[in-house]
Amino acid sequence: MSNRTKVAVGGVAVGVILLWLLPFWAALLVMVGVPVGAYLLLDSSQRKRLRRVSRKELGR
Repeated sequence: MSNRTKVAVGGVAVGVILLWLLPFWAALLVMVGVPVGAYLLLDSSQRKRLRRVSRKELGR
């Protein structure tokens, strides 16, 4: 199994666990808030590079 597949499976597992443990709105807030927060922590050059790179090239 590739690293990308492991990360995807882990993300789905964490999402299911959050939905089970927390109310729907709180789980949704965590699942949306963490990626948004990570994006906001990038500096401007990293954001430009991320926007420029296609999704298929991410993770390589």
